[in-house]
Amino acid sequence: MEEVRKIIHVDMDAFFAAVYIRDHPELKGKPVICGGPAQSRGVVSTCSYEARKYGIHSAMPSFKAHRLCPQGIFVKPDFAAIRKASQQIREIFYEYTDLVEPVSIDEAYLDVTDNNLKEPIATNIARAIKQKIFARTRLTASAGVSYNKFLAKIGSELNKPDGLAVIPPSRAEDILNNLPIGKFHGIGRASERKMISLGILRGKDLKERSLNELIRHFGKVGNFYYHIVRGIDQREVSTHRTRKSLGCEKTFSRDISDVEEMLEAINRIAEKISAKMQENKFKAKTLTVKIKYANFDAVSRSKTLNEAFNKSDIMHHLGRKMLLETIGPDCKIRLLGLSVSSLEWQEKEHCRQQLLEFYLDQEGYELED
Repeated sequence: MEEVRKIIHVDMDAFFAAVYIRDHPELKGKPVICGGPAQSRGVVSTCSYEARKYGIHSAMPSFKAHRLCPQGIFVKPDFAAIRKASQQIREIFYEYTDLVEPVSIDEAYLDVTDNNLKEPIATNIARAIKQKIFARTRLTASAGVSYNKFLAKIGSELNKPDGLAVIPPSRAEDILNNLPIGKFHGIGRASERKMISLGILRGKDLKERSLNELIRHFGKVGNFYYHIVRGIDQREVSTHRTRKSLGCEKTFSRDISDVEEMLEAINRIAEKISAKMQENKFKAKTLTVKIKYANFDAVSRSKTLNEAFNKSDIMHHLGRKMLLETIGPDCKIRLLGLSVSSLEWQEKEHCRQQLLEFYLDQEGYELED
């Protein structure tokens, strides 16, 4: 009989905000919002649970967050403190197992089927990890324990903050049947809206749809939906996570219509991405330009080359060309971005460097997965 895997997903609670509040204890219990300044064109990176009660969430424009919660305390994330805490947490994971898959700066999967402590009960390990994280960082984490990655991820979200949920095979079907469709990891907001329009509100509704029907409506990702609602996920915890893309965006302090200003922004973004690519020794074949208009409508255009690139002048040329082919006369935009994908690494698989999962500088640029 095949051995049942023991997977833990650990997810820090409101990580950026929690680190700031820990270092500024006078803010405990208050609606703290990390990201762009209040009433600015920046975005929320994360916020405390007190702020979430007002409907604030990550990626929301800061001016909208301020409108929802005027008494909110807007702060800039302390990236030095965040990186230090992240490293401390990562070190704790490796005390229990070498099979650690970092997903981002504040979450990871751990396979503890065979662990360093020879502890047979994964829940005990998850509880010990949570306690050790708090003892060393004074930060809380939530954990999910199950027999595959998907269900472990679902579990870590069930009892936030400072939660611990176990989903054994005997409970998986009931939990998935009753889970709101928007709570399924891997189903984004656009897919959620489409599913609701099709009458798919909970897992049990999704489970009633055939594989062919899901593929017809959602393409090849329909195969993923078909299996996860049945608790099937064969993915292993991968210790060598490979970045698939790198992007950089600029949100302007005001809507702009000057084409030269747009082109200058494209140039600076290209230089920023190029420097990161050369530093980390990889190239790309695909460049994508993202444009968000003043009315928040967004479009993107991509170009794939036969030869991989990492030089800023190539990104300048392609980015400018796609921008000029996309924007209309007298249009106003609030955000511009570039991203590279179809990456090719100059180092062997085991030597690849993992870039920072999140970066924000004084000008409001954001580097992201």
